[in-house]
Amino acid sequence: MEQSHWYEHRVMVQPHHTDYAGIVWHGTYIAWMEEARVNYLSDCGLTFADWVKAGVDLPVVDLGLKYRRSLTLGDTALVKARLEPAKGVRILWHYDIQNAATQETCIEGTVTLVPVDFKTRRILRRLPDHLQTALDSIL
Repeated sequence: MEQSHWYEHRVMVQPHHTDYAGIVWHGTYIAWMEEARVNYLSDCGLTFADWVKAGVDLPVVDLGLKYRRSLTLGDTALVKARLEPAKGVRILWHYDIQNAATQETCIEGTVTLVPVDFKTRRILRRLPDHLQTALDSIL
């Protein structure tokens, strides 16, 4: 994966992140990816509340994970996230979750979101201008 424009989000692996053997449970990585995405947008001045106020929901329509190595209790995860230039209405995020101590990739992931109108649940072919401007500024 290209290493430019990565946002970094650190997470200390806690007991509630792991299974009985102290290995991070697979679903935890998805939650960390969302945390990184929400924090990244917020740090760029675009909060989740902004999407809600604009009447836009962002459901996940595609999710892909490649598990390379396990993280375990006490490790620090470095969740790296970046936004891909838009392809139509799809908003594509890439993730590289690393062991912060070794910088080894543990998980490679992608998440595709599609904007939909909160009320009608129809796909929006165009984002409200202020949201599109904010996304464009990230790229």
